[in-house]
Amino acid sequence: MTALNRVPSLMVRAGTASAFAIAAVGASVVIPGVASDAAAATPATKALQVAASKKGAPYRYGATGPGRFDCSGLTLYSYKKAGKKLPRTAAQQYNKTHHISAGSRKAGDLVFFHSGSSVYHVGIYAGGGKIWHAPKTGDVVRLQKIWTKSVWYGRVS
Repeated sequence: MTALNRVPSLMVRAGTASAFAIAAVGASVVIPGVASDAAAATPATKALQVAASKKGAPYRYGATGPGRFDCSGLTLYSYKKAGKKLPRTAAQQYNKTHHISAGSRKAGDLVFFHSGSSVYHVGIYAGGGKIWHAPKTGDVVRLQKIWTKSVWYGRVS
């Protein structure tokens, strides 16, 4: 069955607007926080896809994957899979990135949470004010809205 033949049944199941959006992207599924295939060529979007693929992986302090992560372990692992090297901790990663403004942020950039001048958490920007991150003990890797204005942004070069 071709994509064009599927559109009418998609319209019934997903609603007309959603079906046209699906048809416009070649009947592929769009997942929030995961870049499209067209954008997947950059290390940042590849790292974002890797982080999203780890959804549900348990948090473990000091873990760098592939099955468990802490916050900087997830970003380190994701960028390593995308061909980029990052240092181990959130603070070290902040010092290694090109610092950018909130208005310049793009999907795949790193989001650093800070208290004063101390960085204490990091995630990967997914767009729409959300990040993929490994939050804390007892939690799992997940997509979450940025909950504070005390963030800085960094781009891996």
